[in-house]
Amino acid sequence: MNFETYPFEKLNNLLDPITPNADHTPLSLTIGEPQFDTPAFILDALNTHAPLLNKYPKTSGEAVLREGMLQYLKNRFALVLDNSQIIPTFGTREVLFNFPQFLLHDIENSVMAYPNPFYQIYEGAAKASRSEVIYMNLTPENDFQPILSEEALRRCDFVIINTPNNPTSSVMLMAELQRWVKLALEYDFVLLNDECYIDLYLDQPLPSLLNASIEVGNPEFHNILVINSISKRSSAPGLRSGFIAGDAQILKAYMTYRTYVGCASPLPLQHAAAVAWSDQDHVDAFRAKYIQNFEIAQEVLGITPPLATFYIWLEVEDEIAFTTRLYQEYNLKVIPGSFLGREDQGKGFVRLALVYEADKTRQALERIQDALKTN
Repeated sequence: MNFETYPFEKLNNLLDPITPNADHTPLSLTIGEPQFDTPAFILDALNTHAPLLNKYPKTSGEAVLREGMLQYLKNRFALVLDNSQIIPTFGTREVLFNFPQFLLHDIENSVMAYPNPFYQIYEGAAKASRSEVIYMNLTPENDFQPILSEEALRRCDFVIINTPNNPTSSVMLMAELQRWVKLALEYDFVLLNDECYIDLYLDQPLPSLLNASIEVGNPEFHNILVINSISKRSSAPGLRSGFIAGDAQILKAYMTYRTYVGCASPLPLQHAAAVAWSDQDHVDAFRAKYIQNFEIAQEVLGITPPLATFYIWLEVEDEIAFTTRLYQEYNLKVIPGSFLGREDQGKGFVRLALVYEADKTRQALERIQDALKTN
């Protein structure tokens, strides 16, 4: 398989020949990894259950973890699901990679669509599935919203949307989510929303695609799936806790497939994740930090904060030149948007991940402000 180099490796290759300005402390706004401590109650659960490392975990997940996830869906979205409608996963990267291979394996000349720019695992999954790809280009002209022509809708077997979106921070509200559910039913393709940033809203809570499915009269979630992760909401990416939820018929067959994958989460991690999924207070505390960071960004850079995520999709004249200059003159790393897209999508943008405490965020954004002034 001929996989594309990952964006962070591309960035390293770009910056390796450059000596950064040592007058500045190094800072990086590249990776979407929260730089806040994992809450103590999650660590306590992990430590308490550490002796369970002498047990094999079930692929289907322990009851305590499933209950925590189902409670989260009920508390956060008023969704009442049962065990046939959810599968715990080892984070969401693995499910995004292997689920398309499962789904599309028996479809000849399969067609998969996803946003462009994108989280690169979508592309890897398409390559591994030997699927034709239709890009849904996210541009300023379409407000960074995914669009498919009627011809493309007729051809698609699997469509990934990603709202709230990485990297553009665009958001679909209920009416647009409902429209996508109707399209999935009308054209009979499987629709999956990557909802890993859905709890990082700045003002009003955002609906799940599953809410939209119920609203349009599809309470069984036929053709509809979502994935979610604890990494961003709980500042705990190392727990590798995620889930896929929705269409029980699809998930039943996928569960059988997963018994061969060997990606069951260790029992101590499952217990720690269960308490994290069940609690919302710590998530609200992290959201407050991201809200403060966007307030700083609005003050320093004059940007309008998005509705969700911790990303800024910053427009610049030349994203490669701007990235190298930021590193050379200000010892600051950002990701060029063109590293996150194909066919020139992402060109003219850089992605900033506001994942630090407020003081470091201000330092980084003030360096960007200086660079923009002298550009």
